[in-house]
Amino acid sequence: MSGLRALLGLGLLVAGSRLPRITSQAGVCRQRLTWWRPQRQDSGSRRYSEVMASTSVKYLSQEEAQAVDQELFNEYQFSVDQLMELAGLSCATAIAKAYPPTSMSRSPPAVLVICGPGNNGGDGLVCARHLKLFGYQPAIYYPKRPNKPLFTALVTQCQKMDIPFLGEMPSEPMMIDELYELVVDAIFGFSFKGEVREPFRSILSVLSGLTVPIASIDIPSGGHRGIGGIPDSDPSSDQV
Repeated sequence: MSGLRALLGLGLLVAGSRLPRITSQAGVCRQRLTWWRPQRQDSGSRRYSEVMASTSVKYLSQEEAQAVDQELFNEYQFSVDQLMELAGLSCATAIAKAYPPTSMSRSPPAVLVICGPGNNGGDGLVCARHLKLFGYQPAIYYPKRPNKPLFTALVTQCQKMDIPFLGEMPSEPMMIDELYELVVDAIFGFSFKGEVREPFRSILSVLSGLTVPIASIDIPSGGHRGIGGIPDSDPSSDQV
């Protein structure tokens, strides 16, 4: 795989208006992307979604995405924080194109970013920071934080930008629907394996009942197959 293709594979985002109940986490190649369908869009964003919905998209399998990751680390000498910054920025950019602030009913639109314990959660922290710069009002729920300098620094950067961290997540889907216009799922990436444990099992159960759109980094954590961004390359951090 060429370096250009590898770089273009970073930070791709799959989004959907629902998360299904927990199913298999394995990644597969798919030929078409079921594109997101936001409930409120202006004419420009509708045209964008229609064009993307009609475009055949090549999914990366789990093995292909991991190979991209290793090529960037080993051959091109990218660091984890570089790739995480690129992935988070790419996802925030995709969200801004699909759900522009001007298409939302509130100004600035409130977005809930839910972060998991691995690299996917780090992507979400970066995404939240860029969403703030793009005119959104993000809030972060980060219930299980790794004690590593990279993640501690990402939290500090969000705090310095006055992005609030929630002490607990609303327990009912209706409450999230009322408070937020979009949810970013940065819980588990495509490298996640094992049983989904608390608090994430309960979180995914709540997300399955939402009516607001959910934008998922890597793949929807509830079990959809998807395309790759930055893998959770430290598998032990995702065994929760």
